Amino acid sequence: MKAMIFTPLYFAERLHSVNPYGDVGVVTLWTPAKTVLDFLARQNISLDPATARIAAIGNLYGDGLPQLVRNLLWNPQIRHLLILGQNLSGSAEELANLLTLGVEPVERLGQPRFRIRGTNRFLDTAFTPGALTGQVAPVTLGKLSDPATVQGVHAFFSTLPPPDPTVWERVRAPLPEYQPVYFPSDPRAHTILERRPLEAWNAVVARVLRFGVPSVAGEGKRRLELQNLKVIVTEPMADDEEALRAAGFPMADLVDYQAEILSGDAPIDVKEAYAYGHRLRKRWGLDTLATVRQKLAADPGSRSAFVSLWDTGRDLKTEEATPCLVSLFFRIFQGTLTLSATFRVHNVMSAWLKNVYGLMAIQREVAQHAGGLPCGPITVLSHSIAIDPDAPERLDLARQMLVSRPLARLREDPNGYFTFTLDRETGEIVAVHKTAGETLTEYRGRSAMEIERQIVRDGAISDIGHALYVGRQLAILEERLKKKQP
Repeated sequence: MKAMIFTPLYFAERLHSVNPYGDVGVVTLWTPAKTVLDFLARQNISLDPATARIAAIGNLYGDGLPQLVRNLLWNPQIRHLLILGQNLSGSAEELANLLTLGVEPVERLGQPRFRIRGTNRFLDTAFTPGALTGQVAPVTLGKLSDPATVQGVHAFFSTLPPPDPTVWERVRAPLPEYQPVYFPSDPRAHTILERRPLEAWNAVVARVLRFGVPSVAGEGKRRLELQNLKVIVTEPMADDEEALRAAGFPMADLVDYQAEILSGDAPIDVKEAYAYGHRLRKRWGLDTLATVRQKLAADPGSRSAFVSLWDTGRDLKTEEATPCLVSLFFRIFQGTLTLSATFRVHNVMSAWLKNVYGLMAIQREVAQHAGGLPCGPITVLSHSIAIDPDAPERLDLARQMLVSRPLARLREDPNGYFTFTLDRETGEIVAVHKTAGETLTEYRGRSAMEIERQIVRDGAISDIGHALYVGRQLAILEERLKKKQP
């Protein structure tokens, strides 16, 4: 029977074919395949299309590993892999471990995955790893400039066993469409900055729905959850009534809630834990909001206008309901009264926006009676914030909001803006960091990368849209500098 011809299913245009009947694959990692071909020729390794043992040569940067696996399964006559070149992403170890140590089943982003043993590389589960493990023999060498690599290449080819005459069966394992339950992020480090409450709520819904990690809360209830989500509403003013109604929050309901949260009346038809007004104004025999007003009026620089709604003696040990809003911190900062609120837990769809309107009423109450201060930003920290996937009507609404959410608008980065020029005398790109026309810092470098590293070091950009814009401008200037364009 005629020998099997090497036929790649993926990246055929990127592979360099040598002898399609060969049984050796050469993986060049980050080193250009053409460079490796020239290197092998200098070492007198046969590249004759009729007699060479090498079937094909190609790169592996890391993310091409699933495709390489499919090419090997479809071409089982490849029994030996020579791995050499610049190993910049750990792909050499990942490939070698896959072929020698195999994989272990894990869960990744809510989906079943394989993890290559001894690495942090994940693969889909739509193939049988045993078809490769122990059947394709890898040999890993280093950089082409390393004398040990030269010796290793000669040793590899001089000790190759004769081609295996076994007739192998091709295995087709199509790449599956990856559909993560949630997207990767640090689920404890999200921050949102928006002008108005409704804008902020829309951003919160999108953030939790996209990045929320599946978790189990009390009574076994499932959640998509983030921890320590920080949201800053820079202009805490009432939203358009029509927009609020469309989102399911009639203004009348929000006004009623504001009146309730300011009321010190003892709870009658609601759980005691959620009668925030009572805890704020009467529960401990102290009207905390009045006390805060007096403290700030007497000492505008005070940093002790802090109110706790958490009753440790009761709330920590009770099996009954406990408050979600646990603390308030008032501070006169940059000429306005700012408010920072901490919530123990937060339900995205039903509670977050409603709670912000309650905080707006509290802030306004304190500001008006503390010398008529203007209201500044409100910061909301949610230790645990979640969407309940077992409430289909709420989950459907969240998904609709995510799909219909408009593209991000351009806005000024609070950290400042940049202007860009080229200095032909020094051959440098010049990026000037400014605010309100004033120069903050001047960055210089001969490449975009040099300036990018300086900007990252200084934390000069806070908005992702601004960062992408700056990156584009630096790339344009670098190209013009290389081509000596104006």
